Amino acid sequence: MLARVIGNVVSTAKLPIFQGMKILIVQPIDGDGNPKGKAFLAFDTVQAGAGDTVLIIDEGNSARTVVGDPQAPIRTLVIGIVDDVEK
Repeated sequence: MLARVIGNVVSTAKLPIFQGMKILIVQPIDGDGNPKGKAFLAFDTVQAGAGDTVLIIDEGNSARTVVGDPQAPIRTLVIGIVDDVEK
């Protein structure tokens, strides 16, 4: 899924598996960059920032595989920063 980073969430207490990961507010977008659906939270694995277009996975098993913990309570991750979208 494509999304645009629209903000950060600050959390002073996290489970150990999430230490060092930012929590981002992301807005799903279509291929033209138009908003599509409601914004949601995603853990960042690629150091994305506000305004970046990113690639999201929103599926628990895939997210747990990326963080390397089959028991992690996680579903949604930012896994890439998109340079360009071509149709």
